[in-house]
Amino acid sequence: MRKQVTALTVHQWLPSWDNIIFSSANSRRKPEDHFLLMSLDAEELRRLVGIQRRSAVGPRAKDRGIQRVHERERSDEIAAYVEYGFPWSGVSSQKRAQSEFRNLIKPGWLPTAVVINILVEGEDRKGTRVHSDDQISVKLNDDGTATVDMPNTKAPHWELSGLAPLEIIDGQHRLYAFDDPNKDFKGYQIPVVAFYGLDLSWQAYLFYTINIRPKRIKASLAYDLYPLLRTEDWLQTAVGLNVYQEARSQELTEALWSIAISPWYQRINMLGKRRSGRVTQASWVRSLQTTMVKSWYNPRFRIGGLFGGAELPWSRAQQAAFLIYSWIELEKCISGSSEDWVVSLRENRDSWQDEAFAGDFSLLNSDMGVRGFLYVLNDLCYLQANELNLYSWELDES
Repeated sequence: MRKQVTALTVHQWLPSWDNIIFSSANSRRKPEDHFLLMSLDAEELRRLVGIQRRSAVGPRAKDRGIQRVHERERSDEIAAYVEYGFPWSGVSSQKRAQSEFRNLIKPGWLPTAVVINILVEGEDRKGTRVHSDDQISVKLNDDGTATVDMPNTKAPHWELSGLAPLEIIDGQHRLYAFDDPNKDFKGYQIPVVAFYGLDLSWQAYLFYTINIRPKRIKASLAYDLYPLLRTEDWLQTAVGLNVYQEARSQELTEALWSIAISPWYQRINMLGKRRSGRVTQASWVRSLQTTMVKSWYNPRFRIGGLFGGAELPWSRAQQAAFLIYSWIELEKCISGSSEDWVVSLRENRDSWQDEAFAGDFSLLNSDMGVRGFLYVLNDLCYLQANELNLYSWELDES
C-alpha cells in the first residue's frame, strides 16, 4: 500500500552557484534547485530511514558508505523529553513517584527539522538498491507544493524489502528516540527537510555547515560522526591541509599516554622537557601523521594511512584501541623473547619495566623505534585490510 504526503517546495538557487564545479566522480553531482519541507509521523519516518555503514565486501574505493556513531543514552534522553518534557525528563525515578513533582511534566516539543535525503530510483549503496515497493517519488505541483508518494509503513504486514529509501543527514538521535516499542508515540509528527538525490559529498558538506560552523559540536567529533569529512578537499583547503591528520594524531598520542593499560602510559614526554629515554609528544604526532593517519589515497604512494580516510571509518576510540592493542602485543612478544639483543639490554635492568622494551637503550623507546613500528603496523594492516576483515569492526553506538 502507498500513501501521499503534501510538501512545500523551497527553492534555493542563485546564478553564482552555476559556477560551482560539479563532479559525479567525486560524489558531488549537481543537486536539485529546491528541497522539500513537510511533516511526517515520527515512527513512520524512523522505519524508512537507513544509516549507510561500511561493507566488508568489495573494492574499498567504490564503497562510499558513511558510518555515523549512535549514542543510545542521548536518544533515550530525547525520548524521555518527548514523553514528559523538561525538567521531568531529568528527574530521578524516586522523585517521579512523589506527587509533588508531577507539576514538572511539560510538553516535549521538537520544533527543529530533521534533515534527510530521498534516494532516487536506481541509486545504489554498497551494491544494493531500494526495492520498487519501497521507492519514494516526488512530483512537483504548479502551486508551489509537491506530492511525495511513499510506502505506507502502517499497513498490515509491511516490511522493508531492501535498502531503506531515506538517508539521515542530521537529526539521527532525535529519530532513534522513537525506537522504543514500549512507548506510545502514536500521532507524534516532526518537521522534515527533505533533499532529493543529494550526493554523498554534499551530504557531508551539509552536515558540516549545520553542526560545525555554528560551533554546535566539536570538529573532531564530526570526523567520527561523518568520516567522509576526513577527506573532503574543500574542508582541507578552507581550514588547513592537514586539519584532520594533525588533530587526530594529537588525540591518539594523548590516549596512548593517559590510558592505564597502554604500554606508553605516562611514558610520553608531553611537555617537551629534556628527559632521557622519552619520546616527545611532537615526535609521536609526526610519526602518526606520516604513518597511520596519512592520507588514504596519494598518487605518490601505493600504501595510505589506515586511519587516513573514510574507507575505514573507525571512531577515535576504535583507533586508539587498535594502537594500544598493537603495542601490547609487541610488548608481549619482547617479554617472551630470548634473542641476544633482548638479553643484552636486560643486563642493564634498573627498573620494573622490561629494559628491552622500555629501557633507555632500547630503540623502541626512541623516535626511530616508534616510527619504525608504526610504519610496519600501518603498511601490513593496510595491505591486509580485507583479509583481516577490519571493515567488520563497527560500533553501532558510541
